[in-house]
Amino acid sequence: MRLEGSFPAMITPFRRGLLDEDALRAHARRLIAAGSSGLVPCGSTGEAATLTPAEYKRVIAVTLEEARGRVPVIAGVGTNATWKAVETAPAAAALGVDALLGLVPYYNKPTQEGLFQHFRELAGSVKVPIVVYNIPSRTGVNLLPATLARLARACPNIVAVKEAAGMVDQVSEIVNACPKGFTVLSGDDSLTLPFMAVGAKGVISVVANLVPRESARLAAAMLAGRVSEARRIHLRLFPLVKSLFVETNPIPVKTAAGLLGLCSPELRLPLTAISPENRAKVAKALKAAGLRRLH
Repeated sequence: MRLEGSFPAMITPFRRGLLDEDALRAHARRLIAAGSSGLVPCGSTGEAATLTPAEYKRVIAVTLEEARGRVPVIAGVGTNATWKAVETAPAAAALGVDALLGLVPYYNKPTQEGLFQHFRELAGSVKVPIVVYNIPSRTGVNLLPATLARLARACPNIVAVKEAAGMVDQVSEIVNACPKGFTVLSGDDSLTLPFMAVGAKGVISVVANLVPRESARLAAAMLAGRVSEARRIHLRLFPLVKSLFVETNPIPVKTAAGLLGLCSPELRLPLTAISPENRAKVAKALKAAGLRRLH
């Protein structure tokens, strides 16, 4: 499995309160056809915290059915209880995923030692590769480069990090500290280019739900050293990317998906529909990016 390129953090379509499998299948097929390097279901963009256990497994199963081994599927495991992560991870792995995206525990704000022990337990519960997900703005704690390097050396199946702390310096520290072959993926679309400039290999992307081909081209250009091309794509997508964070993710990207006819914009509580003024901002950004309703 090559962890390089653009990996869409997939939205989860709902309709009338239920999982919309048809829309999910169509979305997965579209992302693959556009050149995405892999699919990431059941992350925060996929509203995984609101899925029932049965829905969680079904989203993964449907994504795997559509991927058909053509691209890797990396399923999210987001929980703040180590016992629950250790229970959930093998169940997800048993479905046939290629890797797991393990979220830093949220709310309880563990120490660096607590983070090390949490991920060591998670890694020991499965044989598939694990991508650690560091996003301090949501979890309340930053997984430091030294702790990540310690984990990468202690746990052979911890192979990558989705880094969303928003700091180029931290990515530089991770690249220097971690063993050769350990992969950094950007967790912020607006920082994919600068992160890749210092050693990241791609992005787990929100905007790729809307523009999967462009996201894949940006990552491919950076990997090939075509920085000017990547910069042009970055600057063209930048206003759209910023519009997707005018409210809490995934509210804006779900709104955009609805405007484009990809799926219903329906969300699950505690997330609510976007405000009229922010809906107008998202619609304006879509228009400026040349995106129109598909259906």
